[in-house]
Amino acid sequence: MIRPSDPNLNGHGNSSQGAEMVQQDSLELLHDPVAEKLLGSTIPARLAYTWMDGTPRVVPVWFHWTGEQFVIGSPARAPKLKALAADPRVALTIDDHGWPYSVLMVRGTAKVEMLDDVVPEYALSAERYFGPEQGPAWVSTLRGKPMARIPITPAWVGILDFTTRFPSALTA
Repeated sequence: MIRPSDPNLNGHGNSSQGAEMVQQDSLELLHDPVAEKLLGSTIPARLAYTWMDGTPRVVPVWFHWTGEQFVIGSPARAPKLKALAADPRVALTIDDHGWPYSVLMVRGTAKVEMLDDVVPEYALSAERYFGPEQGPAWVSTLRGKPMARIPITPAWVGILDFTTRFPSALTA
């Protein structure tokens, strides 16, 4: 295992041996094996946004990754919808809790779209989180009710895996 003090690391926590690693901030990181594992997991994302009074908020959310956007479904009367419409800048993180930790960090822009029924991507995420029987059963209880579709377009992506990518404070 490479450690933060290893001389094989450059200032960004990336190994200087072998193939060049994609730098933090690149959308290409969404195709990294660490990201792909987290994107396909049942770990909820944490959505950070700015509340109407300017204070930060963070909430756990189910998500569906389309390959280009994160899509979240939300009840039509959720307070966060007003805040996201006022300030669409958001951050997401998906992280596991087993050592060495894997962390996917995303910054981007959210949009709020109101639908008359269940967000299709929410139905897909329900099946991923609950399974092939319980997911559709849960979604059936929501049919016919308005829902907000919140697509988040990534602008910045970072990964920490604590084997080749470390927090910058450990590699400086």
